[in-house]
Amino acid sequence: MVVSSAGDPAAEVEPVVAKALTEAGVDLTDAFPKPLTDEVAQAADIVITRGCGDACPVLPGRRYLDWPATDPEGAPIAVVRGIRDEIDAHITELLASLPST
Repeated sequence: MVVSSAGDPAAEVEPVVAKALTEAGVDLTDAFPKPLTDEVAQAADIVITRGCGDACPVLPGRRYLDWPATDPEGAPIAVVRGIRDEIDAHITELLASLPST
């Protein structure tokens, strides 16, 4: 299984987000902000959005899930940890729903 992340790219990964992810054991060595392009969506079986509506590419044949979340930019670490944990719960639920291969 391959997982990719994309969105509205910034100059760098938000430092407080990097801290919250590192605390959870996520390796950010090769992490960098990148846009959600048609090419990225074409390579995906499942596209998860965070409430971007019509701004996100929509391609036929892809499964789309919308998980609106608070924007972590400028948020204190406690809020970012909550966002991280909420997204983690969604991911855990999604993985449990996928057929095992």
